[in-house]
Amino acid sequence: MVLYRRNFVPGGTYFFTVTLADRRAITLVDHVENLRTAYQSVVSARSIDTIAICVLPDHLHAVWTMPDGDANFSSAWVLIKARFSRAVAKVDPRIVRVRNDQFNLWQSRFWEHTIRDDRDLEAHVNYIHFNPAKHGYCTSAAEWPHSSFHRYVREGLLTSDWAVDTSIEARE
Repeated sequence: MVLYRRNFVPGGTYFFTVTLADRRAITLVDHVENLRTAYQSVVSARSIDTIAICVLPDHLHAVWTMPDGDANFSSAWVLIKARFSRAVAKVDPRIVRVRNDQFNLWQSRFWEHTIRDDRDLEAHVNYIHFNPAKHGYCTSAAEWPHSSFHRYVREGLLTSDWAVDTSIEARE
C-alpha cells in the first residue's frame, strides 16, 4: 500500500483534484445540484474559503483556504463525498455501498498540493478555469457553466474572453 504524506498547514491554501472511480462517468455534471448542496453544506459549516473550483463530468478541481487553526481538509472531502454519494444513490441504483459505509462512486483518495505563493496560486486557479477547454468540453472557459470562472468575471478579476485564442480568427 502506498503511504500518502500530506502537508497539513493550519490556515493553508491547497489545490485539490477529486475524481470519480469510473473516469468515463458523467455523474458530477448530471447531479451538479446535489454536489453543490453537499459541497456548500460542508465548506460553510467548516468556514473553508473556496478560491476557485471547476466541476467536470468525472472529476473536480478546487483551491481552498482553510480557516486559521484548521488543516483537516481530508475530513471535509470525506463529508462532501459521502453526502453527494448518499444523494445520488437515492436516484441511481448503480451507486451502492461497498465497504465501511462507503459508496462505489469515488476514488478513495484525492490529489492535494499546498499552494506556496501568489504565483503558484495564480497558476493553479488558471489551470482550474482552463481545465474544461483542456479536456475538450468547450473552447473557452466562459462556455463551461460549472466553474468559478464566472465569479471571477463578475468580480472583474478576469475578462470573459480570458484564454481565448483569437489569433486564428485574426488570420482568416
